[in-house]
Amino acid sequence: MFFNDWEGIWHILVTAVLLYPLLIIMLRISGKRTLSKMNMFDFIITIALGSMVSAIVMDGAIPLAEGLAGLAALIVLQFAVTWSSVHFSFVNKSVKGEPQLLYHNGRFIEKAMKKERIKKDEIMQAVRTTGKSSFASVQAVVLETDGSLSVMEKESSEGESTIPAE
Repeated sequence: MFFNDWEGIWHILVTAVLLYPLLIIMLRISGKRTLSKMNMFDFIITIALGSMVSAIVMDGAIPLAEGLAGLAALIVLQFAVTWSSVHFSFVNKSVKGEPQLLYHNGRFIEKAMKKERIKKDEIMQAVRTTGKSSFASVQAVVLETDGSLSVMEKESSEGESTIPAE
């Protein structure tokens, strides 16, 4: 079906025009983290926000005021959890997880690779992506909490290591 009635179109247009600036304000209040490189928790919240916006604008199943309350609740909850994860390490570990060392000093850590369901080919691809043609200058490869693979060169200076423990 291509068209139901003008009332539906007006509902979508008016709701979108009202919701858009309010959503921007809410996201600005919630902080940059809401739109940053995401871990699983942030990704799920983003999908939930998108789903709610869709239900408000397209379906009309949720009236605008109730939809805004739902969006605000999700954003406040996300803020509370991220604030707690910064201040309490047990919350951080449960929400984000920890980086996982997959390759270190010339050897692949098979147990960690199996646990994280990462194949050797994926690690090799990450190394190639950094412009390296071999593992000669690679000290470690880490699966980060956002799902990306970080490739670290062999250390040439002193300082605190960013490589997680095995």
